[in-house]
Amino acid sequence: MIKHHKRLFLNIIFFLLFVSYNCDKLYTVKNNDLNYNLHTFYYAWYGNKEIDGSQRHWDHEVLPHWSNNTWNDLPDFPGGEDIGANFYPKLGNYSSNDVNTISKHIDMIKQAGIGVITLSWWGEDTFEDKNVKLIMDIADAQRIKVNFHIEPTKDRTAEKVVEMIKYILDNYGNHNSFYRFNSKPLFYVYDSYHIDAKDWAKILSAKGEKTIRGTDLDSYIIGLWVHKGEEDYFINGNFDGIYTYFASNGFTYGSSSKNWDYLSKWAIKNKKLFIPCVGPGYSDSRIRPWNTQNFKSRNEGKYYDSMFESAIASNPNIIGITSFNEWHEGTQIEPAIQKKIKSFDYENYYPLDENYYLNRTFYWSKRFIK
Repeated sequence: MIKHHKRLFLNIIFFLLFVSYNCDKLYTVKNNDLNYNLHTFYYAWYGNKEIDGSQRHWDHEVLPHWSNNTWNDLPDFPGGEDIGANFYPKLGNYSSNDVNTISKHIDMIKQAGIGVITLSWWGEDTFEDKNVKLIMDIADAQRIKVNFHIEPTKDRTAEKVVEMIKYILDNYGNHNSFYRFNSKPLFYVYDSYHIDAKDWAKILSAKGEKTIRGTDLDSYIIGLWVHKGEEDYFINGNFDGIYTYFASNGFTYGSSSKNWDYLSKWAIKNKKLFIPCVGPGYSDSRIRPWNTQNFKSRNEGKYYDSMFESAIASNPNIIGITSFNEWHEGTQIEPAIQKKIKSFDYENYYPLDENYYLNRTFYWSKRFIK
């Protein structure tokens, strides 16, 4: 009897060690494991001295508060070892123009089972535009698709969004990795609420003065739902769908998972796409030291699981992941490492492995089937 219990005990220990070891490793993901209804927001805005001649974004400023000057006039982060982020990337102070970095990112995204990269895009000839072709080429080799997150550039109007769409389609629309949903391009428009619904209607309604409907530019235009009571805005603006973006659950009405069931049913009723966005946590105190109320602990992966469970339960068309590598806000699923410098002890994923969020995303990608 004692020998039997000893053998059982050893078997249990072996099993636990086996599970632990394999959770830390990356899965071997085949091309047919990619989920094209799973999109991740990707930021190609990082630069370093070795590749780009100077730091970019790693040297982020400490953002001032609009009414409390306690944290105003603090120096920018220098970059390198001391970056404007609460976590430190495994790949270090990398450049978004580095072929090796992009290749590693695409491999990670494939390992996570994510089928679509949504590029943060700031307009023609910007830093974030010059590496698009390179990213698309490397993504295509792994059968990953790419679409665009149109950011709020200066003086952006609905008509300028049309110009942006035309530029993107003219320059990237024929690329093999360009993403289409039901044979049409799909664009996310960040802070879409800054433009009046009547102006959106001019380009998005079938009879609008400068409509894209029925033209070569016709696309799914996805607006950002922020506040409660925005139903009329999205109907009157003739948007094709809504997304929630923010990884901090409760930060906005749209990003509050308790509201996703309503938003999904509203979207179905009004024939619009619903795209809730999930994230592993939120931590931005290095660049916004005054923003503690929106901090969301990763809670050893439980926060991410909870967000995914809520998103899948809401019966969405697509799920967005905020983010692959928005390091400033601490929403990344890209691997982070333990690191300590003189002025700061970076957060990390401990006791979870550095690859945990890639593996966990793959787990959820297999449970979100459309």
